[in-house]
Amino acid sequence: MRDIMGMMGKVKEMQAKMEKMQADIATLEVEGTSGGGLVTVRLNGKGDMLGLKIDPSLFKEDDVEILEDLIVAAHKAAKERAEAITAEKTKELTAGLPIPPGFKMPF
Repeated sequence: MRDIMGMMGKVKEMQAKMEKMQADIATLEVEGTSGGGLVTVRLNGKGDMLGLKIDPSLFKEDDVEILEDLIVAAHKAAKERAEAITAEKTKELTAGLPIPPGFKMPF
C-alpha cells in the first residue's frame, strides 16, 4: 500500500511540474532567420507567429518568390528552435521515467 501512495505522490508532483512546463512553453518566444538575416520570424512556444521582419532590400517586384521562400525558411527555423527547447524541457522533466521510445507529449 505504501508503494501505491508513494507512486500517487510522484504522479501529483509530475503533474504539477508538467503544468509549470506547459506554462513556461506558452510564454516562450523564439526567432528564426533566413537569407543571412534578411527575414526574421518570431514564434511563441506553440508555434504561433508573433512577428515578421523583412529587410527593405527585398521589396523588389522580381524578388517576390525569393521573399516567400525566405519567410517559409525563417518560420521553419523558429519552429524547430521552439520544438528543440520544448523537447529539452520535457527531457529534463521526465528524467528517470520509463517513457516508451517515440512517445510524444500531448501539447
